[in-house]
Amino acid sequence: MTAETAPRRSDATRAAILAAARHRFAQDGFRKATIRAIAADARIDPSMVMRYYGNKEGLFYSSLEIDLELPDLGVVQQDLLGEAIVRRFLELWETPPSDEILLTLLRSAMTDDSVAQHAQRIFGGQIMPMVLRVGDPADAPRRAGLIASQMLGIALCRYVLRLEPVVAMTHAELAADLAPVLQRYLTARPGES
Repeated sequence: MTAETAPRRSDATRAAILAAARHRFAQDGFRKATIRAIAADARIDPSMVMRYYGNKEGLFYSSLEIDLELPDLGVVQQDLLGEAIVRRFLELWETPPSDEILLTLLRSAMTDDSVAQHAQRIFGGQIMPMVLRVGDPADAPRRAGLIASQMLGIALCRYVLRLEPVVAMTHAELAADLAPVLQRYLTARPGES
């Protein structure tokens, strides 16, 4: 491995810090998590956290960056649009590290306006382009908002509040119940059922 292709030590340190921060923020929340605890989890000196991220808030927002990698609905079979979205969101919520990022983001957004704005940027910025691939572009904001509310509502009930009937449902059951709703949001005209 040449010096150009070998990963830099700083990259590995940053990755270790972010992994520790995501886990700690998901477990303890922003207020209870400390730079010392995150540094201990990453097995580095706390000064390194400050060096790379400036302060706890900078680290917090860096740890919440996520590419949802939503499906390109332009290449999905028309009658499977809703199912593709449901399956992708379930995968995100149940696969590390996105599960901890989304859990922290959702919990924190409920009590902190700046985190809520951050969540709006993430979901609005990534759901809207997906929705624009189908249906009337003029109606895309409404449809994107409905999809976000549906999927974030399920996430709140399944992963935060842990409501038993929703937690107990399999992916197939959730897709069977939610996909038709999302399909309608994507393909029906406003006011159509």
